[in-house]
Amino acid sequence: MSDPAAEIESLRTTIRKHDYKYYVLSAPEISDTEYDRLVERLKKLEAAHPQLVTPESPTQRVGAQPAPHFEQVRHQIPMLSLGNAFDEQSLRDFNRRVRQRLGDPEVVE
Repeated sequence: MSDPAAEIESLRTTIRKHDYKYYVLSAPEISDTEYDRLVERLKKLEAAHPQLVTPESPTQRVGAQPAPHFEQVRHQIPMLSLGNAFDEQSLRDFNRRVRQRLGDPEVVE
């Protein structure tokens, strides 16, 4: 697609559709990896064309409305995220952060 605005809008529509299927219907149609790639492509396009970023963009919010049968839970210790790790180094970095949080003496800053 050569028109950034059109590609951005198409990605937003696709991501919203998959958010609804995942969060509300609990019936995802694509893998987490495929979803993450869509979001990463949108982020790259918006970074290259900041004038096209809108408050409604999936990049400007967290998740979607969860299915009504889920209860809200407050974690005593904040949950850590893989942060969309796509390679071995990202996984190693995540492992180091978790081990640091746990106070592992083997972890070197």
